[in-house]
Amino acid sequence: MTSSRVIMSQTDTTSKGSGKAATFFSFPNPVNEVSARLVAAGVVVMSVLTIALNLKWATAVIAYGFVARVLAGPTLSPLGQIVTRVVTPRLPFAARPVAGPPKRFAQGIGAAFSVTALVLTILGFWGAAQIVLCFLVAAAFLESAFGLCLGCKVFAVLIRFGVVPEEVCEKCNNIWLHSASA
Repeated sequence: MTSSRVIMSQTDTTSKGSGKAATFFSFPNPVNEVSARLVAAGVVVMSVLTIALNLKWATAVIAYGFVARVLAGPTLSPLGQIVTRVVTPRLPFAARPVAGPPKRFAQGIGAAFSVTALVLTILGFWGAAQIVLCFLVAAAFLESAFGLCLGCKVFAVLIRFGVVPEEVCEKCNNIWLHSASA
């Protein structure tokens, strides 16, 4: 149980700047895969309830969660805090460290989708927002149920094509091998 706390407290050393702000606005590296999958499950539940119950206001909560996790990992995210501080430490699973940069990229994609859904909701296009949320549900479900992180796969492709420098994440350029051996 202690190892999951250690994994989540290590921060990305590539953050620019120094001091408390740089530490606060950093992303864990490595990330505990168990916690990541539980956060994804939380996103599935929240998004499905938002769609099914027409909880338009909850789109803002979902968008906030993604933006918060991109900026500071679980630090500013209520869902991230509940998962990393309450749920994961109480589970009988060992921590499974995975590279942080692809997970942060995946959170960024989730932020783009959820903010798009929020803007569509504000503009009165609730049906379109629900469709965007359905895509978010699909991706989060794949992550939570099967450990298939679509954003991580896109990140690996971007490294292969040189869009993201390999130095950003040395382990990430072989993510296809990691998921095949898991």
